[in-house]
Amino acid sequence: MTMSLLTNDPQIREAVAACRAVTRTRAGNFYWGLRLTPEPQRSAMYAIYAWMREADDLADSDQAGCGSRIRGVEDFRAATDDALAGTTTSAAPVWRALAAVAREFPLNPADFHGMLDGQLADLQPRQIQTWDELIHYCTQVASTVGCVCVRVWGYHDPAAIGLAVERGIAFQLTNIVRDVSEDIGRGRIYLPACEFERVGVSPKQLAAWEKPAQCTALLESAINRAREAFAHSAPLDGMITPECRPTLCAMSEIYRQLLERIARQPSQVVRRRVSLSTLRKVFIGLRAKSMGGAA
Repeated sequence: MTMSLLTNDPQIREAVAACRAVTRTRAGNFYWGLRLTPEPQRSAMYAIYAWMREADDLADSDQAGCGSRIRGVEDFRAATDDALAGTTTSAAPVWRALAAVAREFPLNPADFHGMLDGQLADLQPRQIQTWDELIHYCTQVASTVGCVCVRVWGYHDPAAIGLAVERGIAFQLTNIVRDVSEDIGRGRIYLPACEFERVGVSPKQLAAWEKPAQCTALLESAINRAREAFAHSAPLDGMITPECRPTLCAMSEIYRQLLERIARQPSQVVRRRVSLSTLRKVFIGLRAKSMGGAA
């Protein structure tokens, strides 16, 4: 793509730089994959990540009541629609950058609305009841992200969008397992109530790891579903534009390795936040780049 606003317009480049700073500081697992993306897709992804970070912060803010946060999300939705139409009156970097992305890439507003719907669902304490309800939540907050990424990276097979949905589910289930203790403490219980009942453990007991065998069985059920989603979405890696393939493969490998680290010792998720070292993430990224995405 030649003469991209994202890389050639000085004002847009300034906005993208601000989005890049947010990504570097807060993206965690995503940042190391995004660094492998060529321009202008890399700048587009920085803008999209900054948008996602602001949306997530609106839902998680403890500075306002639920009603105020709902209004905040809906105001954010209206500003998003303006930016996705390619125009914005805001001077905020995220909106200027996102408007430029929308002018260059085939973004689907439904993906962004799905993400915001997921944020609204998180505004109050909740207990997900069934696997179907959990998978729906995963598609809202993570599969939509996958679809946006694929639309920016480019793909040669229309099946890529459906597979991006599955890959997003794999990522989000990994996040849910990793953050299970923290989420329970905030009144957000994403693992299904039917699964707690099946293995015979309560959320409080899981957070305290009081019944090790039952707690392990509960987490393993989610780990196995994440593994299945990774396996089902495997063809996606070969459908992405070759230049952007290393990004997807590196990000996916980071999440796979994180999932398997948890699987080896599930009890660790209630003691600390499980993560890969920065050195390990760098190695995965370099390997994905050197192998053309075959991480």
